[in-house]
Amino acid sequence: MSCEKNNGSTEVVATTNGQKEGKSSPKEIRVWCDGCYDMVHFGHANSLRQAKALGDKVIVGIHTDEEITKHKGPPVFTEEERVKMVKGIKWVDEVVLGAPYVTTLEVLDEHNCDFCVHGDDITMTAEGVDTYHLVKKANRYKEVKRTAGVSTTDLVGRMLLLTKNHFHQGSAEYAIEKEVLVDHIVNKTIPKSKLLSSGSSNMGQDSAAKSPWTGCSQFLPTTQKIIQFSDGKSPKPGDKIVYVAGAYDLFHVGHLDFLEKAHELGDYLIVGLHTDPVVNSYKGSNYPIMNLHERVLSVLACKYVNEVVIGAPYCVTEDLLDHFKVDVVCHGQTPIALEDGKIDPYAIPKTRGIFSLIDSQNTMTTERIVERIISHRLEYERRNKAKEKKEVEAFEALQRAKQTQKAG
Repeated sequence: MSCEKNNGSTEVVATTNGQKEGKSSPKEIRVWCDGCYDMVHFGHANSLRQAKALGDKVIVGIHTDEEITKHKGPPVFTEEERVKMVKGIKWVDEVVLGAPYVTTLEVLDEHNCDFCVHGDDITMTAEGVDTYHLVKKANRYKEVKRTAGVSTTDLVGRMLLLTKNHFHQGSAEYAIEKEVLVDHIVNKTIPKSKLLSSGSSNMGQDSAAKSPWTGCSQFLPTTQKIIQFSDGKSPKPGDKIVYVAGAYDLFHVGHLDFLEKAHELGDYLIVGLHTDPVVNSYKGSNYPIMNLHERVLSVLACKYVNEVVIGAPYCVTEDLLDHFKVDVVCHGQTPIALEDGKIDPYAIPKTRGIFSLIDSQNTMTTERIVERIISHRLEYERRNKAKEKKEVEAFEALQRAKQTQKAG
């Protein structure tokens, strides 16, 4: 059915070497993953990392804007942006645009894939049909654990709520609670009553959300997860080392294009991530939307990044440059905020003559993403409520089936 809707055709957008691969060799295991990949986050990346471990090549099918709007409501990002983001994940080998919403055996065969991999949550069509029922029936489906504590629904909720609980420090670091909304710090033209109305106050919050899969906002980081995301490689002798620093909040296509340009200036790219309080000091409002732990994984998943400095100093220091043997320090086109209103954070690399400004030709910012969400708030609320309702019904049906099986 879905193949007919898509005319049975898909378009190979990219491979790691820019070539469409021919028929796979008998020894090569090709794994198919598909989805919306809207607001790509480290949860998506972790699923693809697990899929890669099950085979040799990961081929990712991405649904069109039209298909997503039909089945779950408007995506936050365009299909072009979503394709670019998935291409930037280090475990992805090929990207296909136009994947059918219901995964078919035909699409697996068309791309020489042995089986399909998805997380252990349920994805359904607008009619409530399991999108993987065909490949499950044919025994060409494998499941991996979804990453607890992060979902697109939760991230949208953080933006709409203007909460700050995701970057609490100390004993309150993982607390989940409602915060007072301050509408004027995001957009003075939006009345507070409009932001607070229509039930958005519980979106994605663990204490009130009903969905067993997307209603969570408590990600617990571990060293094991960081190790899994890191390539663990040190720079080779003679490598030209490039250093960049920033918030990298809600990792997006603007970040991706900038890091690609920075990577081209050397052989080994190090990204310094500022702490949550430091980011908040120069961004204000409830930024960063993602806390430091989450931002670390998001950046590590990028194929252009070799290493991340967790909690990098805002001002690039002599010690940092000497310790990592940095050859080039880069910054993009966004304004550079002075520390304490007077100290240039790039003064030392400028003095050394190793500072470079990069123009990625991409104007996307984290603030623009938040603006998209705010301006389409009611649409996203309707989308998330409908999605939650379907997930709850499916989960309850699954539990009933398990109980019946036990009783039998």
